[in-house]
Amino acid sequence: MSTLLFPGQGSQVIGMGQEFYSNFEFVKKIFKEADAKLGYPISKIILEGPENELQLTKNTQPAILTVSYSIFKVLKEEFNFDLNKYKYIAGHSLGEYSALVCAEALDFGDALYLLHERGKAMQDAVPIGNGLMIAVLGLKTEEIKKLIDKSDNIPGVCEIANDNADGQVIVSGDKASVTSFQNILKEKKIKTIPLKVSAPFHCSMMKPAAEKMKEKILNTKFTTPKIKIINNVTARAEDDSVKIKNLLVDQIFSTVRWRESLINMSKNGVKIFVEIGPGKALTGMVKRTIKEANCFSINSIADIKNSHDRL
Repeated sequence: MSTLLFPGQGSQVIGMGQEFYSNFEFVKKIFKEADAKLGYPISKIILEGPENELQLTKNTQPAILTVSYSIFKVLKEEFNFDLNKYKYIAGHSLGEYSALVCAEALDFGDALYLLHERGKAMQDAVPIGNGLMIAVLGLKTEEIKKLIDKSDNIPGVCEIANDNADGQVIVSGDKASVTSFQNILKEKKIKTIPLKVSAPFHCSMMKPAAEKMKEKILNTKFTTPKIKIINNVTARAEDDSVKIKNLLVDQIFSTVRWRESLINMSKNGVKIFVEIGPGKALTGMVKRTIKEANCFSINSIADIKNSHDRL
């Protein structure tokens, strides 16, 4: 059994999707549709930059969706890709929107709008410089939780944002609290890496963003997905469109339970994990989590041709 995975923020790079844009007219149309929906040339930012514009969360999120969806459409239109062969579909954070679009539960244009607004709301929720996110290397989620709970030196918000894989966990919160936790880890000789992000995502500091997005998400038309979505918040398969909407609101301030999602898919018979979109971050997470998994990424025409018999 197989599953499809779609990447989240951090996978963006100037020029992503260029090969597909250059070779397929319908991909050009997808990029033009994105420009028209957003009211500014997101396609130019994707293909040419500048870097600082692409890195703005309000641009990054719809940009990654546009590229991921374009690659998916190339697979379907040009290589007879059959979604019915797949048991599940999943996306990491904003990638969940890509998954919903490809599962025909959410219109591409509506998803672009929601991600642009989501990006703005998340950016505006915390003033720049007031938040911090760090990657903690070499520890399991449970170990990190215990260290946070036991510490008396963390004054405010310091929470697990992304449970990506054992030994790769993201912590998010206010700058003072996360820095204090970083110092605790440094004393224990545990390596941390500060992330280049503009806000502390997926922690309780994002609740104002969730409130801003609630009405927009709930008022958007969602339908039953053609394939079950593994949800970031529950780490379980969901196909009820009303529940999915509410979980997308919660997702903004909740832990992305990616490791558990991969484990649950594996327990339910998934052996092949296919990442569609820019980068290979999710493929790496699968390899760390499901040792016996067959996983590969699709972000070029060569990738498609080399993997065609496995898709």
